[in-house]
Amino acid sequence: MSVMNKFMNFLGLQDEEEVVERERVVEQQPEEPETNPTEQRRNKNNVVSIHSQKNVRVMLTEPKSYEDTQEIADHLRSRRPVVVNLHLVRPDQATRIVDFISGTVYALNGSISKIGPNIFLCTPDTVEIHGSISEILGHEGYSQ
Repeated sequence: MSVMNKFMNFLGLQDEEEVVERERVVEQQPEEPETNPTEQRRNKNNVVSIHSQKNVRVMLTEPKSYEDTQEIADHLRSRRPVVVNLHLVRPDQATRIVDFISGTVYALNGSISKIGPNIFLCTPDTVEIHGSISEILGHEGYSQ
């Protein structure tokens, strides 16, 4: 892959499929035969797509009890961001749920952010959270 194709692909100006098509045309030209077939196979397996997750699904959950936290942890293990609304549980259960989810997020190198009263955004390590909305909530009279 040429430097220009890599650069355009990185910026998202062209699809990786177009680059692969161009490479196939170039590869069809006769080349010097490789002396070691395992070396050739190893070099071809080094191609990695930058756009591995095109459709990221954000899960919205409202646990009704502590037992529902297992489902939230499963979503995080599957690399899906989760918004957790704790308005339907008692405060003591909400604390236990947040503790469990925080441990899961920590184990997966993810992050957890409070985005409202009793509402949390939990993300795996593949998703970055930028900014804070606590200042906005403070200006509108919400308590945290």
